[in-house]
Amino acid sequence: MFKSEKKMRAALSVLAVVFGASAPVSSFAQDAAAQAPADAPAQAAGAPKLGWYKTCSKQEDNDICVVQNLILANGGQLVTAVGLISVSGKINRKLLQVSVPTARLVPPGVLMQIDGGKGQKLDYAVCLPDKCTAEIPLTDAMIASLKKGSDVIFTSINFRRAPNPIKISLEGFTGAYDGEPVSESKLVESQRSLQEGMQKKAEEARKKLEDAQKAAKAQ
Repeated sequence: MFKSEKKMRAALSVLAVVFGASAPVSSFAQDAAAQAPADAPAQAAGAPKLGWYKTCSKQEDNDICVVQNLILANGGQLVTAVGLISVSGKINRKLLQVSVPTARLVPPGVLMQIDGGKGQKLDYAVCLPDKCTAEIPLTDAMIASLKKGSDVIFTSINFRRAPNPIKISLEGFTGAYDGEPVSESKLVESQRSLQEGMQKKAEEARKKLEDAQKAAKAQ
């Protein structure tokens, strides 16, 4: 049992919030995280997003569900990923994990504030070359606060010692947490729409740059 729990905890920490690699959007999130800059900006207006959604899978004798939200920059880079992980079966555990870009100061951890209330510190559990993940046991009180809240802010400190707050709307959180997990087909469609949105944004940015260059040459 001890070895099983140790193995499960290692898996949860290393996989961070993109647990459930079978889900298409999870592999997409990992690809985006690999390109994350040292200090990604808050999600810009018009940047594509998926919102809150739940995925469930089975690992050995345990059922694992993750309610997650991925905040991406316009170019598709990971800004912040949040996952509420519930493990039930042979092992019973609930964790809240937050992944942010790398190049963070480790001692401050990540500060979570719901509707500007008192901050809750999440200590970093693991830092990989592409991201750092902080975690904290997930309590019923925390879940209730998230359900009642309007938004949650996660603040990490970058290597320049500057705070990097990221605000995430809690709209749709309750429905995702209490509802059924999304189907694989819906995730595929969401991923397709997200990629198409990012491609469109990239094309618009490229055209604006070309137009600006042409205008500069014409002067």
